[in-house]
Amino acid sequence: MVQTIGTPSAVDFTAARETSWGKARELAHRAPPPLAARTVPLAAASGLTLAEDLRTHHPLPAFDTAAMDGYAVAGPGPWRVRGVVRAGAGWGGRLAPGEGVEISTGALVPAGACAVLPVELAAGGDGWVSGPAPSPGRHIRRTGEDAPAGTCLAPAGTRVGPALLGLAASCGYDALRVRPRPRVGVLVTGDELDRGGRPAPGRVRDALGPLLPSLVAALGGEATGVRHVPDRPAGLLAQAVREARDCDVVVVTGSTSVGATDQLRRLLRDAGARMVVDTVACRPGHPQVLARLDTGCWVVGLPGNPYAALVAAHTLLAPLTAALSGRGLAPLPQVPVSGDARPVPGLTQLVPVAWEGSGARITGGHRAAFLHGAAVGDALAVLADDWTDGSPAPLVLLAG
Repeated sequence: MVQTIGTPSAVDFTAARETSWGKARELAHRAPPPLAARTVPLAAASGLTLAEDLRTHHPLPAFDTAAMDGYAVAGPGPWRVRGVVRAGAGWGGRLAPGEGVEISTGALVPAGACAVLPVELAAGGDGWVSGPAPSPGRHIRRTGEDAPAGTCLAPAGTRVGPALLGLAASCGYDALRVRPRPRVGVLVTGDELDRGGRPAPGRVRDALGPLLPSLVAALGGEATGVRHVPDRPAGLLAQAVREARDCDVVVVTGSTSVGATDQLRRLLRDAGARMVVDTVACRPGHPQVLARLDTGCWVVGLPGNPYAALVAAHTLLAPLTAALSGRGLAPLPQVPVSGDARPVPGLTQLVPVAWEGSGARITGGHRAAFLHGAAVGDALAVLADDWTDGSPAPLVLLAG
């Protein structure tokens, strides 16, 4: 559901209408424009997203280069050896038929050479070398055979990883035009939470404070810190959200339902927020929220139960972070999923799975408050209400 709130009274936050799981994910990705691009040196670009296409400034390779150690030769042999060419240096002459030069892998092939004779096939001495005549062009990487000048090697929206950094350097780049990581503040609510050690009777150890910064980083964001906000007195959550003014996204855990201590929906109503998603037809993670404040900050509300919060984060926070970073919505691979699950009519169920051959098997331990299945699993299987054991289902790969 997409709603635009002109005034605080424009929507009843206690009568939320469900959005389907797939639609909620799409809405979260469509909602924000990408963050403004900036130019950073290669050393600072890892994990960021290209804001423009990576193109070759010159052909690759930039010159005819030897693909083997051996002899660059011209015409039929035997060949008179006229010199030595090492990588990084050239040889100024031109080979005539019956001539060759000793050459190293990666070295500039002299003009006139038709092929490279590998050293293990060569024999000779006293300034001569012989061996089987290589076919024309053999063991020579020709100018531009990998990519002509101006070729798009990686489109805008590609996440920068180690291989792309090496590729950019080989093309002559010292810096890249990228989208920055979204800055994400985490507010953990709940008077019942202990932040260290074994929880006391009637209390619960906070799992989301440790979980979320790592998840934010894996999704391509930058967690600015975790702040614990008591449920009482009322108003502390609104103050904490206001104080997170330097964040692109504020994640609020707990406080997303309509109970006496749940403040998030009232906060958004009073702030005149624009609701993008207000509850999702899934289990677990039903009471999740995505809204935009008039300051431009995005608010993602996650349930307080840890596994439910993880599901909701992959539903709303992951696509939102991708969009802010300039990346596309991640495709969901489909594989056969086997195991014990009971689909719920009208709801999408998300269960942790582990790879098993060419498919996946449901792992145990995935109640709303229990993270065991997700901790040892590889993905979340998205089970529609008509799923049956062994039938294909989309997978959300778990960030790690």
